[in-house]
Amino acid sequence: MDERPPLRRYAVVSIAAALATIGLKGAAYLVTGSVGLLSDALESGVNLAAAIVALIALSAAARPEDEDHRYGHSKAEYFSSGFEGALILLASASIIYASMRRFLDPQPIERIGIGAAIAIVAALINLFVARLLFRAGRQHESITLEADAHHLMSDVWTSAGVVLGVGAAALTGWRRLDPIIAVLVALNIMRTGTSILRRSLMGLLDTAIPEELQQKISGILARHAGDGVRFHALRTRQAGAWRFIDFHVLVPGNWSVQRGHDLLERIEEEVRAAVPNSSVFTHLEPIEDPASFADVGLERADSGGGGER
Repeated sequence: MDERPPLRRYAVVSIAAALATIGLKGAAYLVTGSVGLLSDALESGVNLAAAIVALIALSAAARPEDEDHRYGHSKAEYFSSGFEGALILLASASIIYASMRRFLDPQPIERIGIGAAIAIVAALINLFVARLLFRAGRQHESITLEADAHHLMSDVWTSAGVVLGVGAAALTGWRRLDPIIAVLVALNIMRTGTSILRRSLMGLLDTAIPEELQQKISGILARHAGDGVRFHALRTRQAGAWRFIDFHVLVPGNWSVQRGHDLLERIEEEVRAAVPNSSVFTHLEPIEDPASFADVGLERADSGGGGER
């Protein structure tokens, strides 16, 4: 069902970037002794774990539908992004804990120039990979790649803040400025993690597709309404990059099966063209039968042709 090209290669790139930045930031911490740089290195460790999970999730999501998963495996991406959000929150808590200890027992920062230069190189690697993942995530509508890109961009801003904090601590001589900056960085990371986790949970709860796409569907149905044709019970949900759309089409009872079938084929084709990566399910009903309007448990959408909502 999923027509996207394999996305696992992007997760492999993310893993390679995480390994490189862990080495660089770890070296920067060992050189300087800065808890801010330590927090940055821990964040890259989270990046590595998240990238590995992303690789597993993208591999699972790419599997074709089978007897036990007739709608495919695209929801596996939500587990990956949710896990990444949880890891980000865990990393934030670890950074705050380490920073509080260093705040109570401040230590001198050494060889700042070398440490800052190493951290900047690591940030540039993350920036390049984040831009790559953003582009691929939006192009292929992958929440896993987008979450990974957001995480890496958060890491870039973290590195920038840490370098500024370390430099300011060295210039002012106020050692506690380093852990204070680390705490601020952790709070920013926590905000990103919360946002990713919330989006993942909403996806697992079968959230409707974006409003602008729903409006496109309603516009298509409105164009076909008239001459005894009405629509109702429009429902949508998103599962990873795939969208599921279903609605009822009410036509005059004296229509032939072929005429009704041809109408549904045209409408489904238009909806699929307007909403990429979608499966469209329709149900044909005679408009004269009161039972056709008895599906009150379904969400109705007015097509503009008199359909009830």
